[in-house]
Amino acid sequence: MNAAAARASPRGRLARALADLGGLSPASFAMVMATGIVSIALHQRGFSALARALFALNVVAWVVLWLLTVLRLLRHTRQFAGDLIDHLRGPGFFTTVAGTAVLGCQLVLLAADFRSAIILWALAIVLWIGLTYTIFTAFTIKEDKPTLDRGINGGWLLAVVATQSLAVLSALIAAHFDQPWKLELNFFALSMWLWGGMLYIWMMSLIFYRYTFFHFSPGDLAPPYWINMGAMAISTLAGSLLIANAPDAPFLLSLLPFLKGFTVFYWATGTWWIPMLAVLAVWRYIYKRFPLRYDPLYWGAVFPLGMYAASTHQMAHAMDLPFLGWLAPTFLVISLVAWSAAFVGLLRQLLRYMRPQRAPLQR
Repeated sequence: MNAAAARASPRGRLARALADLGGLSPASFAMVMATGIVSIALHQRGFSALARALFALNVVAWVVLWLLTVLRLLRHTRQFAGDLIDHLRGPGFFTTVAGTAVLGCQLVLLAADFRSAIILWALAIVLWIGLTYTIFTAFTIKEDKPTLDRGINGGWLLAVVATQSLAVLSALIAAHFDQPWKLELNFFALSMWLWGGMLYIWMMSLIFYRYTFFHFSPGDLAPPYWINMGAMAISTLAGSLLIANAPDAPFLLSLLPFLKGFTVFYWATGTWWIPMLAVLAVWRYIYKRFPLRYDPLYWGAVFPLGMYAASTHQMAHAMDLPFLGWLAPTFLVISLVAWSAAFVGLLRQLLRYMRPQRAPLQR
């Protein structure tokens, strides 16, 4: 058998797949984030069957991605470690935290499986601690660092999303626990919510500075820039859940005006980003004719749309704002369209990858 025929065989395709694991994106768990939040938004609107279907798909995606991640760690250790401390790729690892926490939220809301949700909550905390103090310590002590315009993008805000995802899951679990753990979980959720907000302010200042004072090309506007809005949307969801939990936690009740004010602040900031990001997308794909091809990073654009739908629904309910009721279903439809497009792109890529390659004819 010649080399081309060997590559076309099932064993050859398996070997090629294992070799290609070296290029697996650190942000691969964005698919779990996107699928999970769209499922939750569907559950909020009463579409239980579709929500459960996406929940089942998300469990499979989470398990498969963890298997691929562990395989990559074992077979491509040097590349894995290099990505971890890379200024542009490193923050993508925070999708493991957010994806795990979002799946935990699905377990609470769609399956009432609190034991499994607590296991994922604990895993997400361990991942958050390990990644936060590994990635940002490495960025600090590295001798060779990129300039600001080459070293930061919207993907950095995945650290904010990961932090707020822990706040969301903690608040959801607290709502179903008895005292005293209810108080402790709510205090932890409040602390993470506040820290996530401060982290957003730090990072968004640098990202906005990079936006406005450095050269910006269509290639620089990668899909994770939608996390500019998504980080605020998940902050809104966490704040809304804390407001709902306030009657069961005296310290939250005393902070209620603050919680409501900052929740609206987060929501308004996220809302401001939507037209801006839409205009930049038109500039990128229509005016500059940047090719629109499937990329795993596009899940990072689906997640903010679904999160905006879910967070707006929760905020309108928690703060009695019925005039915002039309926004949640509108963005749910948009997020479903975006999710479907990304999923079709993923399937087409998998089919192309799995299709046997014909060996050239021998003369």
